[in-house]
Amino acid sequence: MAKRKIVSDAGAALAGVLSDGMTIMSGGFGLSGNPEHLIAGLLASGVKELTIISNNCGADGFGLWTLLNNGQIRKMISSYIGENRLFAELYLAGKLELELNPQGTLAERIRAGGAGIPAFYTKTGVGTVVAEGKPVETFEGQDYVREAWLRADLAIVKAWKGDPEGNLIYRKTARNFNPNMATAGRITIAEVEELVPAGALDPDQVHTPGIYVDRLFQGPSYEKRIEFRTTRPRVEEQG
Repeated sequence: MAKRKIVSDAGAALAGVLSDGMTIMSGGFGLSGNPEHLIAGLLASGVKELTIISNNCGADGFGLWTLLNNGQIRKMISSYIGENRLFAELYLAGKLELELNPQGTLAERIRAGGAGIPAFYTKTGVGTVVAEGKPVETFEGQDYVREAWLRADLAIVKAWKGDPEGNLIYRKTARNFNPNMATAGRITIAEVEELVPAGALDPDQVHTPGIYVDRLFQGPSYEKRIEFRTTRPRVEEQG
């Protein structure tokens, strides 16, 4: 059964899964840990009217930005708009719906979705527009706003290593939203940098157990772009 999870590429992974108007979770933080090939597969498919749940919407010319530019996204549920000028332009023009979340709240809503917890309470956002229309209750003398879980028809994630059972390991900051999203999709598809044989992964190092992953494939290459490269001048040694 496990080997049936492995497919050749993004197109094969997405086959029979996509439909207009669906909700998709896409892993990544900035451009770190983005499922590059699966996003490209969504672009090629032409699927539209999407609701995308992701920390941000890529950067100019890369990542989820390509779907935005192609008119495939109807709504974003995010925590950061960043330097995405297209995102700002479409939103201000009324062509893109936006549900903006505090970043920790977004992460917890996704985690709650994967854990089967319909709602939770948090102090974050109390007394602000974030709390508008949401129940507020008092616990131990403090007000807390109720936030609902987030779940998706499809979760697309990117990992460092994976095995035929779908067990995944993420590398450093590319771990970000990917593990939580992998648990909160009705269907979860993973792309990995390296596909290893069954039993090659140390079980104690696995971040996403294979039970959550329906399909996976090894990506041929990754750009791993950096949004902002900050360096300091090299100090010449004094002889």
